[in-house]
Amino acid sequence: MSDRRPASTSIPGTSRISGTPSLRARMFIAALRLTRAKRTFADADALCESLPKSQRPSRDRPPASLHRRHRVTRREIHGRPVYTIRPRHGSSTRHVFYLHGGAYVHQIQRDHWKFLSRLVDRAGCTVTVPLYPLAPKYHADDTVAMVAAAHDAAFADTAPEDKVFMGDSAGGALALVLARKIGAAGEAAPKEVVLISPWLDVTMTDPATRDLDPDDPYLGVEGLAEAGRLYAGRCDRSDPSISPLNAPAATPGALSLFIGTRDVLLADARRFRARCVDEGVELGYFEYEGMFHAWLLADIPEARHAMRELVRLVQRR
Repeated sequence: MSDRRPASTSIPGTSRISGTPSLRARMFIAALRLTRAKRTFADADALCESLPKSQRPSRDRPPASLHRRHRVTRREIHGRPVYTIRPRHGSSTRHVFYLHGGAYVHQIQRDHWKFLSRLVDRAGCTVTVPLYPLAPKYHADDTVAMVAAAHDAAFADTAPEDKVFMGDSAGGALALVLARKIGAAGEAAPKEVVLISPWLDVTMTDPATRDLDPDDPYLGVEGLAEAGRLYAGRCDRSDPSISPLNAPAATPGALSLFIGTRDVLLADARRFRARCVDEGVELGYFEYEGMFHAWLLADIPEARHAMRELVRLVQRR
């Protein structure tokens, strides 16, 4: 698996990484099944029961290992922490604005910090991570306003060619929303917008998502639909600032998207790819056979393969 390279399909910019998942990937999926990881998203009640634990303040601090390995600084924007991670030696001018996943209701996880540490090591870049306000106490307007303010503060002195937006799941959608917001305001656009298993339509009304649900070892349609409702608050869940799939695909910056075939959000990703094709928008699309939601954060060969692609995107001119 580690030597696999994306094989081009008939759609320009599309790569499908096929083949049998690695042993480590199969073991990871089995562990998700055995620990019933999917129960958090089984229904609305299960999702709501998960919130007190997942939103504990103690969960928003990076581990000590990150401080030992990198230079980590902290600031507050709109009362929320924003962390910047830099290499200890030999940093490049590239700066990644990373928006974490968690269905807008769950705090950043330890696997996110490990993933970001690997990204800093391998790309030599700086990464800024805003820990944005979470639903149900806060809603989409609050979250978008906070990440926009965090971007303005962190990137005031960053050249556009060094600016990369990246995010997983809900964070992937936020990255897209932010790039469009900045473009509409006439501000400096990012060089790259990289979407990892993005949650592009919180309504979860596409029938294909229910067909995908049984094969997803982590996410469930009903729990996600409740999270989307909590995040939208009184706003329409189909609004493009909440479900960015419902806007024209054109976005400032070069677009790339990573998705696995065992992810309920695959339906969103394929619809976004189709929209890009129809509207003539270039999209680097990477679909990994047998991979689960946000597998790039895991320690498996398929994640290492995808990391090489991420590093290429961050570093390319």
